[in-house]
Parts: sequence; C-alpha cells; structure tokens
Amino acid sequence: MTKELTLILGGARSGKSALAQRLATASGGRVLFIATAEAGDDEMRQRIAHHRASRPADWTTLEEPRDLPVRLRRTGADYDITIVDCLGLWVSNLLGDGDPSAADAEAAILEATSRLLAAYEAASASLILVSQEVGLGLAPPYPLGRAFRDILGRVNQRLADRADRVYLTVSGLALELKSLGAAPVAGDDGVSP
Repeated sequence: MTKELTLILGGARSGKSALAQRLATASGGRVLFIATAEAGDDEMRQRIAHHRASRPADWTTLEEPRDLPVRLRRTGADYDITIVDCLGLWVSNLLGDGDPSAADAEAAILEATSRLLAAYEAASASLILVSQEVGLGLAPPYPLGRAFRDILGRVNQRLADRADRVYLTVSGLALELKSLGAAPVAGDDGVSP
C-alpha cells in the first residue's frame, strides 16, 4: 500500500465523513480514527455517539481535540491509515484556546498545521483529513466567525497543496480536484478583503 495524504472538503452533511470511511475501508488496512469533537452538550454527545456507532468495530477511535501532531507521531507506525475528522473542529478548538488576536491565532494554527504535516511525513501510515469548505457561504457577521473562516481556509489551502488527492463533496457526491490539473495564479492566495 502506497502512503498517501488525502484531503476531503465539503459543506455540512455533504458526505465528507462517509467518503473518508469508504476510502479507509477500501484500503483493507488497520485504521485509526482520530475524532476532534468535544461533547460540550447533550446534542453533541448524541452526534458523537452516532458517528462512533457508524464506524467499523475493528477500527481504533481516539479523541484528540487539539494536539493532532503529537497524536500522529505517537500512533503513526501502529496503523496503515489514519482518518482525522474534522479539521474545522480542530481549528475551532485551537482558536478558542488561543490569543484573542486573529493574527496571532492564525500564526499559531498555521504552525500547528505545519507540525501536522511533519508528523504525517514522519509516519508510515496514509492520512485522510476531513475538513469543511468554508469559502462558499456568506461572510460571518462577527469577527470571530470571520477569523475562523479565514484561518480554516488557509489551513485547507496549505493541506491541499501538499495532499496527493483532494476531494470536494456535495450532496454525497465527490469530485477529485487535483486530477483536474488546475494551478493557482502566482501570488494569488484566493483571499479577498
């Protein structure tokens, strides 16, 4: 099995997690599922329980809401494929823990993203990352929402640049983006004011 980094993007209920599970199951290897959600209320506890029940019984599930790079370094040799679901919650968790300055938070989260990629490179397992595509909606009406959207968008760009495969999911359908061969215009980071 060739080691690969796969990024799956999509909106809410687009089929991101289901695609990640299908890809991992098709690999036939030992699967580690790293969940980033925290059960802060009853509704979220129910969601987590539902997601947990939907995974194959022979998969290992770990909950790691913040320190993904350390978790990957510790477990990277024990599995053939690791799924991290999801990066939007990871970024939200880190943003909630950090400095209230959006610029400082962004720098810290992008540094954590670099450590995540370094942990992947050091491990022998393939990695599937699930994240929200946040650039298709309206700009949030409050500063923290805009900071989250901007930071997650930059995290997604950095990961997509390194990924071997990038999928966009919509209504349960997936489009593999990297095979389309589109390249960004030099100097255009896709960020608008």
